[in-house]
Amino acid sequence: MYSLCPLCNQFESTMITCPTCLHNMYDLGRVSDYFDDYSPYEDIDGLKKVDGYSADLEEHKCPHYFSCPICHKSEVFLIDEWLTQ
Repeated sequence: MYSLCPLCNQFESTMITCPTCLHNMYDLGRVSDYFDDYSPYEDIDGLKKVDGYSADLEEHKCPHYFSCPICHKSEVFLIDEWLTQ
């Protein structure tokens, strides 16, 4: 069994409201993609072991950066992954 992030694979989109100004935030992708130049090409489960979010590997969640275009607040949200066989 393996898991897929619906946002990374563009199966879904999500609307997250900025807690500061209440505008829609933009999804900037997985947190691990920002580690270094080669991170987007590394094994996802391997990066989950070192990204600092214990829930992503154990609970099948994908940490994504979201940013507000109005007030520039950024925040990480854990997105539920889909389990497949």
